[in-house]
Amino acid sequence: MAGATAATPMDIDAAAPPAGAAAKGKAPLNAPGRAAPWVEKYRPQSLADVAAHRDIVDTIDRLTNENRLPHLLLYGPPGTGKTSTILAVARKLYGSQYSNMILELNASDERGIDVVRQQIQDFAGARSLSFGARPAVKLVLLDEADAMTKDAQFALRRVIEKYTRSTRFALICNHVNKIIPALQSRCTRFRFAPLDGSHVRERLQHIIKSEGLGVDEGGLTALVRLSNGDMRKALNILQSTHMASQQITEEAVYLCTGNPMPKDIEEIAFWLLNEPFSTSFKYISDMKMRKGLALVDIIREVTMFVFKIQMPSDVRVKLINDLADIEYRLSFACNDKLQLGALISTFTDARTAMVAAAS
Repeated sequence: MAGATAATPMDIDAAAPPAGAAAKGKAPLNAPGRAAPWVEKYRPQSLADVAAHRDIVDTIDRLTNENRLPHLLLYGPPGTGKTSTILAVARKLYGSQYSNMILELNASDERGIDVVRQQIQDFAGARSLSFGARPAVKLVLLDEADAMTKDAQFALRRVIEKYTRSTRFALICNHVNKIIPALQSRCTRFRFAPLDGSHVRERLQHIIKSEGLGVDEGGLTALVRLSNGDMRKALNILQSTHMASQQITEEAVYLCTGNPMPKDIEEIAFWLLNEPFSTSFKYISDMKMRKGLALVDIIREVTMFVFKIQMPSDVRVKLINDLADIEYRLSFACNDKLQLGALISTFTDARTAMVAAAS
């Protein structure tokens, strides 16, 4: 957290959200399991339901309770709870008046300088539709704010200053360096790091129990591993695997996502470290063809495997650097066969260097 700015007290109606209130554009909690994506069906409806980042959530909750919520800048990787947190705050603040008191703009909306000068400014300048003794402060939610043009961001900084007594702004982005410093200094910043594996596992177990799914321990571990701290990705993989297979096992999860299984990576690494060039090329090509594996996925998994095995530091550094170059070339759609040859050549050089170091 950095860049906290002094905020004037908020005047917020004390109306509590009605039971079962759903977010604007979000699926209701009682939606049928087959009709609604689980990402929306199990989206947290209150701050207490947010899976992780309790320090951030508790801080925002306390500021909300004290009616001193500042402008917010939430940033971090996708699927870490940024949008869910701010929507839960909005539901807590406004309850049944939610749709009247919040302006939500996403990356799919046009958000150039004209939108800032017209739509956002008109919303911020309008009187609050509140039935309480004092008017409530409105909320402008700008999701994917790093996609806004520089001109729009410069125009927005003046709007934030002008309407700060009646409106709070919440900016959500993945890359905070794409937000101009002038906007960052006007907001309290919170970084949402990738979710810890224990939090992802706990939330998945809750959903598995709610849906009555058959998931073994290996399948759950594979879900947590492949999510890489992205709760949205974990839920999408879980639902996709459930549609393809009644019993969710480790093999079913990897087959559904197309990722190479750990035992396949170990086999590939054995060939790379022990077999001649032509033999390794043939074996890996056959496995790619038989299991439909992408070379870029193999390289990423082999790279993580290299970190686990013992080898001289200088050999490991050069090997990782060469693997990074191959992955970079694959991102530009270079020929797979040539890059597979480069992968095997890199490991051949590493083997030669390790033999020389041992002797």
